[in-house]
Amino acid sequence: MTTRRTVVKGIGAVALAGVAAPSILRAQELKKVSMGFGIKSINPIIINILIGSGLGYYKEEGLDFTARPLGGNSNAQIALDKGETQFAVGTPSFQMPLFAKGELPPIVNYYEYTYPYKWDVAVLESSGLKSYNELKGKKIGVSDLATTDYPVTRAVLKNIGIDPDKDVTWVAVGAGVTAGVALQRGVIDALAYFDTGFGQIEAASIPIRMLPRPKDVPLIGGLFISTMAKTLQSDRKTCVGFARAVAKSSEFLLANPEAGARVFLKLYPETAPRGASEADAVKSVLFAAQRRIPLFRPPYENTKMGFIREDELQRDAQFLGLDIKDVKPLMSNELIDEINDFDRAKIIEQAKNYKA
Repeated sequence: MTTRRTVVKGIGAVALAGVAAPSILRAQELKKVSMGFGIKSINPIIINILIGSGLGYYKEEGLDFTARPLGGNSNAQIALDKGETQFAVGTPSFQMPLFAKGELPPIVNYYEYTYPYKWDVAVLESSGLKSYNELKGKKIGVSDLATTDYPVTRAVLKNIGIDPDKDVTWVAVGAGVTAGVALQRGVIDALAYFDTGFGQIEAASIPIRMLPRPKDVPLIGGLFISTMAKTLQSDRKTCVGFARAVAKSSEFLLANPEAGARVFLKLYPETAPRGASEADAVKSVLFAAQRRIPLFRPPYENTKMGFIREDELQRDAQFLGLDIKDVKPLMSNELIDEINDFDRAKIIEQAKNYKA
């Protein structure tokens, strides 16, 4: 019989510096919180979660935030389950197969910080490939077999009649410009990747072209802030405050992407291209983030920032070929009204008047 313990062993161990959440804090102290991500290093893919530190949004909520790139979605979920982080990126492509088998820990997604759809398949401008259907028999690169671009693209191919196990070859080629170079050198025929990653490749002047998405690709693949169910109930204030800082950052970026890029670079100057001027460094961040920023706002009418639609998760399950009758245990909108209780006009004004 498969237990949660065996699942954790099966998806790998992760070494983290423990983050202990103090039970009692003096009024002046900030509560230390962290979020685990399925990436190997800090980059603009999570810009709306990162810049809240530079803008003081986490501090306003009494929080001291640390981002923890853990290399894969499985590691992020393990860290959350073990109590080594308070939050983790929630990805349906990873969570749902485990949930369908009763093997997912009691994790709840309570804020959608990036809405669908963000994945594509690119080829070199000079490639003769014109459609997803022509990928049969080809080598397809992904950044890593533990990141979301791999299972999502497998599902897309399966839905158009291409067997992702027999009809194509998958190659892990690394992230960012490294993935673009693999395409450029012919190591792979096509690259399955996400919006911000393609931006990094284009910023490096590697000429790529997106294949037209199949018509039946639905709005799936949102990214969520997830936490343990017990944390959602016992530490509501922290959960609200953390997501509220993300919502503020998202509004800031939507109002002034360049200002957001400057905040990001002040926090993480090491992410700038070596030898780049300040203007070129900002431009590199914008190249990476420009496709992602519009996805911070819900693509649904009359929907508050972060709200999770049940039918979106149901589509995710169906697209992955999973028989999940009830997705409600995976989600909660209980805190959305509180999370959105801030002055948006003030944030937008701050963004438009931002001076580095």
